[in-house]
Formats: sequence, C-alpha cells, structure tokens
Amino acid sequence: MDNYRWCSTILLGCWLLAGCARQSGNNDGYFHYNESSGVASLDPAFAKNQSIMWIIHQLYSTLVEVGDDMEIRPSVADRWEISADGRIYRFHLKDSVWFHDSPCFPGGRGRRLKAADVVYSLRRLVDPATASSGAWIFNGKLDPRQGFRAVDDSTFELELYKAFPPILGMLSMQYCSIIPEEAVQFYGAGFRSHPVGSGPFFFLAYEEGQTLLLKRHRQYFEKDSSGQHLPYLPGIKITFNESKATEFLLFRQGQLHFVNDIDPSFKDEVLNKKGDLREAWKEQVTLKKHPYLNTEYLGILMDPGNALVRRSPLRWKQVRQAINYGFDRKKMMLYLRNSIGRPAENGFVPPGLPSFDSAAVPGYTFRPDTARKLVASIKRESGEQAAVTLLTIPIYSDLASYIARELQEIGLQVKVEVVQKSFLLEQTAQSQAMFFRGSWIADYPDAENYLSVFYSKNPAPPNYTRYSNPSFDKLYEAALLETNDSIRYGLYRSMDRLLVADAPVVPLWYDEVCWLVRKNVTGFTPNSQNLLELRHARLDQP
Repeated sequence: MDNYRWCSTILLGCWLLAGCARQSGNNDGYFHYNESSGVASLDPAFAKNQSIMWIIHQLYSTLVEVGDDMEIRPSVADRWEISADGRIYRFHLKDSVWFHDSPCFPGGRGRRLKAADVVYSLRRLVDPATASSGAWIFNGKLDPRQGFRAVDDSTFELELYKAFPPILGMLSMQYCSIIPEEAVQFYGAGFRSHPVGSGPFFFLAYEEGQTLLLKRHRQYFEKDSSGQHLPYLPGIKITFNESKATEFLLFRQGQLHFVNDIDPSFKDEVLNKKGDLREAWKEQVTLKKHPYLNTEYLGILMDPGNALVRRSPLRWKQVRQAINYGFDRKKMMLYLRNSIGRPAENGFVPPGLPSFDSAAVPGYTFRPDTARKLVASIKRESGEQAAVTLLTIPIYSDLASYIARELQEIGLQVKVEVVQKSFLLEQTAQSQAMFFRGSWIADYPDAENYLSVFYSKNPAPPNYTRYSNPSFDKLYEAALLETNDSIRYGLYRSMDRLLVADAPVVPLWYDEVCWLVRKNVTGFTPNSQNLLELRHARLDQP
C-alpha cells in the first residue's frame, strides 16, 4: 500500500504541480498526454465521453472488461455463472481488490472491495437523484432494488426481467465502475473532483482545467505473466490545452508521449495518402493503428408523418439507394482521410465485432450508372427535382462537399450547410434534420448496440432517423431473447441486410484508431474501443 498521506493532499499536490512545471521535458517518469476537450467530471456516473472514460479507466475497476479479441473477460469478478434461462448472473469477486487510500476511510487506508460496493455503485447509477447519463443501461431490464444483490461479501448477483445477452458487455462500461459509498458520503458534490476507486492509478492532484496527476496504486490486484504487479508506470500527467496546434507542438517537442487522432491540419505533414508515416517522422515516432468500433455515416429522416419527409425526395427509397451508390468511398478515404479507416461497403455494423461478416452483409459500392438510373426514374415518376440539404459540422465540411460534388454527377443536387455540433445534435434529437452527418461509437462490444439505433420503439437518441420496419423490429426482439451466439449473430446480419435495402443511412467509413507514439513508449497499443490502456505501458530511457 502506498504511504502517501492524504491529509497533505493539497500541499503535496501543489508542490508536485509546481515541480512538474519547472521541469524541462518529461523526465519525471510519468506518462504525459493532453486532453484538448477537457474533463467535466471524474465521477463514473457521468462517463459519457472519451475524455472522461480514459481517466475513469485508470482510476476505477469494473466487474468485467473487454479483451483484445472483443470477448468479455474477468476483472474484479474472478468468474461468473449464468442461469439456464439467462436471467440471473452470479459473479464471484476476487479477494485481492482494494480501494485507494483516502481520508474517507478510517485512518485514511483503503479497504477491500466487497459485493455490497457493486450493489451500491449500480443502484446509484440508476437512482434518478444521481441524474447519471448512463442510467439507460438498466432501463426496463431489472428492478433497481431487487435486481442487484450481495449474496455475501464475495458474491454479487444481477437478476434481469428476461434474458439480455449484451448485459455482460454493458457491465464493462465505465459507467459501471465500482465506487465506495464512503467516498460519496464524505465528499458529497465534491466527489466529481475527488475520485476514489480500485483502478491501477489513484488520484493525486487536480488543478481544474490545467493539470491532473495520477499515481501508481501499489495494491492494484493485477499482475503480469511473470508475477510482477501492474501497472509499471509511476504515474500519469494529463494536461488540458484546448488548442490541437499546441498539443501537436508539445508532442513534436517531446513533451507528450502520444497524440490520439491526428488533427486534419497536420495529417498531410505526418502521413502520406496511403496512411503511412512520412520519412521525416519515422525516426521520432511510431504510428499505431487499430480498427475502431465507430461507423461514420449520413443519416436520413424516415418518419412519414413529418412534414420535412413528405416534402423531400429522400422519402423515395430509390433516391436513398442512389446516394449510397453515387460516390466513391475508396477515393474519399485515400484523398480526404489519408487512408485512415476502411470504406463502409457493408452494413451499419462495423468490422471488429464477432458477428461481423462481410460476405453475409454486402453493402454499397461505387456504381454511378446505377445511381443515375435510380434518380432519373424518380424524376420521371414524381416530376420532382432531386435537391436536398446536408447538415454537417465544420471538421467534416470537406467530406460533405466531396460527396455533394459526386452526387451532382448523378443528377442529385446537394447543398451543404455547415452548423455547430450543438445545433446539429438539437436538430437530430427533435427530428428537424432531414439529411445529416453522424457517427455511432460502440457503447459496448455487441452489434445490438448498433442495431438498437433503428428499433422503432427507441426515441431519438438513438433512433435519429426514426426508422420503422416491422420485420426489423421482430428480428431485433428475437435477438434480445436469443442466448445462442450463432443464432443471435444470424439475426443481427438479417437486420443489417434490411438496413442496406431500406437505406435509412449512408455508411461512409468504419473508423480506425490512429496514434502517434514516442519511440521510448512500449507496451502501449490501441484497441477497438479506443480506450486508453496504460496498465502494461513502460517508458524506456530516451
């Protein structure tokens, strides 16, 4: 257990921050990265975006986690059993999991994590008083009081109303991190900036909007294959420079150990059109790529009762299909994305998920002649001019303009309207955006998460297109009850084929994690969820 004395947190934290500021370079042994979007909370109940999830993952643990193969593996839970009807999950907890030292505990010493802590954490998540953005995870799936049970200190049970196989993946989400009740009671509203968990690193100091320091948890329960305790790093330093240009400069100077997702302003300097590092960078950094569970797409409003839909040529399936056929995704990826990602020439569900099968779900490829015939047929039948407006945010304006130019060649006039992200989110949630750019990042590693976007009984979000198809709904409801993976995956593919045929969306590309990493960083690799994984990372001497 670390001998850090929590009664001196503020003074020591300030001293460390000042010391780090005086240092030139990053010789403190800490892993340094920048989070340009900031962090609104360190409370897992509000882990709704990547910036928060990355930090929560360092501070907290969950019952289960997602492995490199996208399979669910143990974390705090050592093992589990599932009842024959798929409704009851019994988790047996490891006895070696300890919460971080904190003044919320007697004597400032962390205690062992117990099943009652799991019950408290999940009940708190769904409690309306918490107002968690993750409460939806268990909505309609269980009784908030009876569905979470501590059988004894080492055994936790979750009971569902009916079988729901994706629930294990949901339990791996950062929303389901395990917290001690003492910390919430001790800090009250201040818990958002005084986190206490059982993760590989513990909270050391935070200067809001400036710097966050995390330090190695010496009683962390995981070990490597040789029996050495994880993590290896002594700590993590996170800065919050809002400027991506500043972030890139700091990385170039060696002040940061990696950057995530190369900003469009710099991608041509760093990468060639094939997505490889340019020669000038090869001696300084390593380029790391990995398929990312994120589908970028154009959404089309489908609600026939909406006046926008009744007036739009997009109400015709032939026009929606023509858009899908009408532009070259491969060329778009090469020239506008520097080959980061894979052209979306299958369905809405991306590669990387166990159910993905490119042969079973063929999508759209570039077929301009077919697209022209489809647009011409609608013009003849309806007498309408095919003209639409595409809403997008500034960073995707070049992609939208490219697609608009390509579609003009098939007889479809597309006006690109660039709006702020907040406005676009508001318009799509209120079904006021007829044609819009969107993306769907997996909340958990199951295709159900993608297909739920089109279930007619779901509101917006997630069903921004207001798609409704009784055949799709029937398949979706059957899949929720199916405990046989092979059969469930077949149902998923059938749903995805319906989406391809009805074309409520235009899949653009399946995304890819793209990291630039300093040469002295080892044991640090991206994953399909683009979750920052630092348990096995090391910093070699430069």
